[in-house]
Amino acid sequence: MEPRYLGCYEVLKIMKVCRSQNNRMIAGVCGGLAEYLGWPPFRLRVVWVLASIFTAFAGVIVYFALWFLMPKAPLPQPAFESPPLQPWKKTM
Repeated sequence: MEPRYLGCYEVLKIMKVCRSQNNRMIAGVCGGLAEYLGWPPFRLRVVWVLASIFTAFAGVIVYFALWFLMPKAPLPQPAFESPPLQPWKKTM
């Protein structure tokens, strides 16, 4: 049996890293990574900007790559289900 090599997208799905729906400024990449790591999103954004500046803006290229590769987080489910409509019952 030959070993199966995973692509970047499969690895990110296995790790359950998703772009954030709540903590997003541009695409939710830093917010999603912060949620995965358990960091405050502001702290990760500051680290990302500093790393981008000191690496000749390589962080910007990585950001766009992760924007393309990271799946979007599913929308949160509502806290309750609406009751079924029962027009034959009178409401008081």
